Amino acid sequence: MAYFYEEPSHTFGEYLLVPGYSSVECIPQNVSLKTPVVKFKKGEQPPLSMNIPLVSAIMQSVSNDKLAIALAKEGGISFIFGSQTIENQAEMVAKVKNHKAGFVTSDSNIRPDQTIAEAIALKEKTGHSTIAVTEDGTPEGKLVGILTSRDFRIDRTSPNSKISEYMTKFADLITGSDGITLQQANDLIWKHKLNSLPIIDKNGRMKYLVFRKDYASHEEHPLELLDAQQRYIVGAGINTRDHMERVPALIQAGADVLCIDSSEGFTEWQARTLQDIHSAFGSSVKVGAGNVVDREGFLFLAEAGADFVKIGIGGGSICITREQKGIGRGQATATIEVAKARDEYYEKTGIYIPICSDGGIVHDYHMTLALAMGADFVMLGRYFARFDESPTNKLNVNGNYVKEYWGEGSNRARNWQRYDMGGKTQLSFEEGVDSYVPYAGSLHDNVGMSMSKIRHTMCNCGALSIQELQEKSRITLVSQASIAEGSSHDVIVKNTTIRAE
Repeated sequence: MAYFYEEPSHTFGEYLLVPGYSSVECIPQNVSLKTPVVKFKKGEQPPLSMNIPLVSAIMQSVSNDKLAIALAKEGGISFIFGSQTIENQAEMVAKVKNHKAGFVTSDSNIRPDQTIAEAIALKEKTGHSTIAVTEDGTPEGKLVGILTSRDFRIDRTSPNSKISEYMTKFADLITGSDGITLQQANDLIWKHKLNSLPIIDKNGRMKYLVFRKDYASHEEHPLELLDAQQRYIVGAGINTRDHMERVPALIQAGADVLCIDSSEGFTEWQARTLQDIHSAFGSSVKVGAGNVVDREGFLFLAEAGADFVKIGIGGGSICITREQKGIGRGQATATIEVAKARDEYYEKTGIYIPICSDGGIVHDYHMTLALAMGADFVMLGRYFARFDESPTNKLNVNGNYVKEYWGEGSNRARNWQRYDMGGKTQLSFEEGVDSYVPYAGSLHDNVGMSMSKIRHTMCNCGALSIQELQEKSRITLVSQASIAEGSSHDVIVKNTTIRAE
């Protein structure tokens, strides 16, 4: 006879945090959201931590290089989606690693013998008005000049005129040498009243552009997540099929952490994948695994060598695994049980394996609940899909701006490797949907607001760190009537613009 759990599983929406004592030191400015990403031994520092407890989902409609850079600026990590060719994924990772904080690889480049018409077309394509003029028109070519919108007037310039006639020639440019610090570059920009500073190597070849506006942006991101070479931290998703070909390319590209992208992690396939990678590349290559929903699943992956464990099956907004297969568990219950198993494993072995709650986050306060229940960080898909930096199209549907969002188990993504149970190399049936989400603006503004809510809630609980939140939190189940009571009720709400959570 099947085993029956005595208690039903619960979601985050069924819980509330009960306020605790707050001291005068417990103010949002004093709260640290720093959290470990990969396992470490008792008494040691984690090899990799984040400054905010957010990672982006391993999805085509969420995590590309643009979003990875934006999230790293805020202090989190994006996992570049693996349901693409090895070459394309490695290229995305490399773009993030080459995008040094404040140093931009030029994406608008042209040859001096090309025309103004071609420069205008390039500006319309990239949206950037500063164009590097190189001998061969490539981002790494020898710099011969810079063309900006101030160098010519469209209504007074023949579209067939050559770039060389209007560009600021190399001899008249102020440039920086490769190896210059961001502060030194900024000093040159202000000294010479520049909008941008080309950075070249000893042979005069283009390396980067430093923009005045980007330095200001750099100062606005005090929590940005950088490696020892001042490059942004980035993750990448892998599967259990081609990992031995994919992982070397991702390591070469500079990926800081990997994660097995699978709908179900309590499998021999994941154990084999972890063993293969650690045997071939050593323990310095960090690999997360999952997803699991109970103690047994966590312990299995912990013993298999996972550097972090991901929790959640069927709780995502575009996931239909539960209705298609009847498999899953309420995200709150799963997080609570796995967190207890994590703590028991730490007491027994002295090895702390971080856990990531993946799915079930509808409102910002659900993030705080997940952390209070034991998660070290949360993985989000829908949340990030709404932002300017996500890779999907922004559309106007019935007068409202939306962005496309589809699951890896949908026919659009056809990521059969994520749902691989061995056998045929194809998606047997859909486990995800193709949808829209309300457009929400920039990642910076929204993540800033969400983290502010978490910090304020932690202060209500008397906690200045995530670890302290987990130790001090008091959590209560709520009735349906309590949930209704928690929203505006018995009033007529004025027409307002409501920000999507």
